[in-house]
Amino acid sequence: MKYIIVGCGRVGSQLAKLLSSESHEVVVIDENPAAFKRLGSRFSGRVEVGTGIDYDVLKRAGLGDADGFIAVTDGDNRNVMAALIAQRLFGIKKIVARIYDPPRGQLYRELGIETVCPTTIGAKIIRDKILHMPFESSPSFDYGNVSSLSVIVPKRLAGKTAADFERPGLVKIVALRRRNDVIVPKADAKFEAGDELNAVVAPEALQAFLADFKSDDSVPVELTA
Repeated sequence: MKYIIVGCGRVGSQLAKLLSSESHEVVVIDENPAAFKRLGSRFSGRVEVGTGIDYDVLKRAGLGDADGFIAVTDGDNRNVMAALIAQRLFGIKKIVARIYDPPRGQLYRELGIETVCPTTIGAKIIRDKILHMPFESSPSFDYGNVSSLSVIVPKRLAGKTAADFERPGLVKIVALRRRNDVIVPKADAKFEAGDELNAVVAPEALQAFLADFKSDDSVPVELTA
């Protein structure tokens, strides 16, 4: 799969390295050449100097035959403009734009642009931690090379259980959110469509796990840690 990422900041560079390590073709666009240093020497993708709202830059990057487009610059307006160009001029279907202003999210989703809002995500994480924090707090676990993922159970997986997806040493379903309730699911706990699962997944099992939970409407999986 081929992905174009606009913005080589901390999020954009990490995402580029993650996708590249999974053998995807990745092109990163940034107007500051020095930003590409964040990609490191092992990055196997391509870089393009320019802005994400320049048609010619996007064309040189190969957006015309890309499978997905991600805009993660530090400006909401630039991210949305880049996303609209990718959608309207290049016909890209899978588009994600980062925005910091929560009220804008619904508007852009109605335009067919999926948005990720760090403001909202951060607030939810803090809320969950403070509401469910034990009386004696323990140190945070260092995930190292594994990924903590949040996925939504699509309709086709309703009735499946945690045991159907867990793999010793590779995949562990650690939490299930159903409406307002959060539980640690047993191995035989049956999923319902719309359940939110949190799983810890080793790198070698990541691609298969994401393929299993590919949603019915292509809503992207969220990396939560």
